[in-house]
Amino acid sequence: MIELGFIKKYLYILVAIVFAIWMLFFDANSWLSHRKLNKEIESLKRQKEFLQKEIAKDRQGIKEINTYHGREKFGRENYYFKKENEDIFIIEYDTVK
Repeated sequence: MIELGFIKKYLYILVAIVFAIWMLFFDANSWLSHRKLNKEIESLKRQKEFLQKEIAKDRQGIKEINTYHGREKFGRENYYFKKENEDIFIIEYDTVK
């Protein structure tokens, strides 16, 4: 059995160790929960950067479509529109060898 003198002698150290273990693993604001939340924040920051780049590309596309030549190009490429007396040939390349 542990002597009472041993506990008295190292009481502060034991309390500090128990406190550190509690704060690292069991507390609501533990190191583990902070680490998890920091990873989620980093993931959300990367997602935000990606979406901002996509928004910039979409805005550029909208600017291009708002011109006459942009609408004509968009209609020809996506909906196969054509002018009168004009033929369209669609050439598809087989990428599978």
